[in-house]
Amino acid sequence: MRDYLLTLCVTAAVTYLLTGPVRKFAIATGAMPEIRARDVHREPTPRLGGIAMFFGLCAGLLVADHLQNLNSVFELSNEPRALLSGAALIWIIGVLDDKFEIDALIKLGGQMIAAGVMVIQGLTILWIPVPGVGTVSLTQWQGTLLTVALVVITINAVNFVDGLDGLAAGMVCLAAAAFFLYAYRIWFSYGIEAAAPATLFTAILMGMCLGFLPHNMHPARIFMGDSGSMLIGLVLAAAAISVTGQVDPDALKIFEGSTRQATHAALPVFIPLLLPLTIIAIPVADLLLAIVRRTWNGQSPFAADRGHLHHRLLEIGHSHSRAVLIMYFWSALIAFGVVAYSVHSASMWIVLLVVALSTVGLVLLLLPRFTPRAPLWAQSFVPPRYRRRTVLSEAAAPATAAYETPQSEPEERTAVTVGVNGVNGATAIGPRSRFPDRRKAGTRG
Repeated sequence: MRDYLLTLCVTAAVTYLLTGPVRKFAIATGAMPEIRARDVHREPTPRLGGIAMFFGLCAGLLVADHLQNLNSVFELSNEPRALLSGAALIWIIGVLDDKFEIDALIKLGGQMIAAGVMVIQGLTILWIPVPGVGTVSLTQWQGTLLTVALVVITINAVNFVDGLDGLAAGMVCLAAAAFFLYAYRIWFSYGIEAAAPATLFTAILMGMCLGFLPHNMHPARIFMGDSGSMLIGLVLAAAAISVTGQVDPDALKIFEGSTRQATHAALPVFIPLLLPLTIIAIPVADLLLAIVRRTWNGQSPFAADRGHLHHRLLEIGHSHSRAVLIMYFWSALIAFGVVAYSVHSASMWIVLLVVALSTVGLVLLLLPRFTPRAPLWAQSFVPPRYRRRTVLSEAAAPATAAYETPQSEPEERTAVTVGVNGVNGATAIGPRSRFPDRRKAGTRG
């Protein structure tokens, strides 16, 4: 565990330290696109944050290769090299897209090629556990197609959810943490060496996200861009493929009896194996809803719009930070709930806890206007918006209002349309001038 924590810290440190210079490089090279209709930020923000994340990945793999307990991963498996090859290819495509805005079909082809490069080097699905049947071995073509599909779906799911400051990095970090606990349990508790690469990949992925988040939290100073979102999606997919395709479920040997009975009994343990995409259930659900919505409206599935889940949270009144925290909450609930159920499936307390937390999440969704107030003893430790108004300020408000200059009649606001050309969300209610109106009240012209 110390080696994994060291690898995580080195990856996070390298990513964090390189993000500042990368931001200056992005500004100097003009990688600051204009504000688009679907964007929620109001100031042009540099991209190319994926450059720092990629070098963090390289640093993590380099450090792990020189650690005694993790060196065996590179000696016994070719998966780290396969991951680095695929990550380098997808990173180059992402950098070109951040700078020149390449076509969506070209990006899709690049994603498939990156997945194929990993398959050629051995990072592929060899078998899958099927409930009621047992372990099913896949042919070379079946494994290749399933691997490429899993990589493409995961990359686009993470790319689609990258719409708010800190959203994609935080959600992937939570997913990687849950996946790390599961893979480490298989590797350490059952002594299955085939789970070691996935454990290493998830530790490095957590370091990449944690190192980038301080620069990307609202208000973001830099965006990861497609070079970052596609990169972390690829690493997460590689970890899922490594666990699903390389770890033989029969090697667990925790149940006796026939294969059919053992598969039924071990179903909770196989949940992350059978459904690795449950770890990123929120991004995948957003991806599927976007495809259905755009196809239903007669648009291309790759056409950008403002109908994603995080955009809808802004539309119903949630602030930017609260929308991100709500998405964090649901991602952590699903990811850690699945892992906890796979470990202790017989415990009813886990199910009751998940149900209770789901109820809390639904209540938070229905209270977009609720602003929590800190207690009196904590007034000086919280931001001003969470402080209680004093009695003096409330009493002075009517007195000061009597001496205020009469204001002109407020103008009626036009309804905001929904779609690519419209502007939605609590943080973007329409075009607004950069300079305040300094005219006196009641004047014209």
